[in-house]
Amino acid sequence: MDANQTQILDILDQNYGDIGSGLNFHNPFELLVATILSAQSTDVRVNMVTPGLFAKYPTPFEMSELTEEALAQEINSIGLYRNKSKSIIKTSKNLVEKYQGEVPADREELQELPGVGRKTANVVLCNAFHVPAFAVDTHVFRVSQRLGFAKSKNVEGVEKQLTATIPSELWCDAHHLFIWHGRKICKAQRPLCDECCVKALCPFANDGNYSK
Repeated sequence: MDANQTQILDILDQNYGDIGSGLNFHNPFELLVATILSAQSTDVRVNMVTPGLFAKYPTPFEMSELTEEALAQEINSIGLYRNKSKSIIKTSKNLVEKYQGEVPADREELQELPGVGRKTANVVLCNAFHVPAFAVDTHVFRVSQRLGFAKSKNVEGVEKQLTATIPSELWCDAHHLFIWHGRKICKAQRPLCDECCVKALCPFANDGNYSK
């Protein structure tokens, strides 16, 4: 990283460094399910559903015994709940049959699970297993490019550039910092640049784009 990027991460860490993941979880299975549920939904909504869900079905063994319709009823306040129900049940059965109910700490094995793409796998690796990984969601995609850490038209390109620029021991933290800054300040529409803690260092703000 250059000096500007290092300073940006330092300032973001001062503002968001104690927050961490927005999803509530107690173990890798809960995080895996919560992350699947969070696709095209909000962490707030997911956190409203998961306490009751995990109280009833705390492990892949209990979850795998549900019908798709029964699980769909449990999560029907979340978008795409029918597709997510199908994925979660298939994933739970897969975990029981192949991994004795344990979530694997391997990206390739995670991505073989139904409903688990690279972003979800990276979230689980980072937050559940503390394995260096950089999950790129819509916030990370937007904020990292506005702040000058990456420049690509696709998620894969942004992830490749971020992991090449930022030291691996900072990947998980930087992922969270970009997400929280994107949620609170660097919004997709009408970003709050005048309230931004890194405005003086931000190429996007200093190009005047935020006023357009």
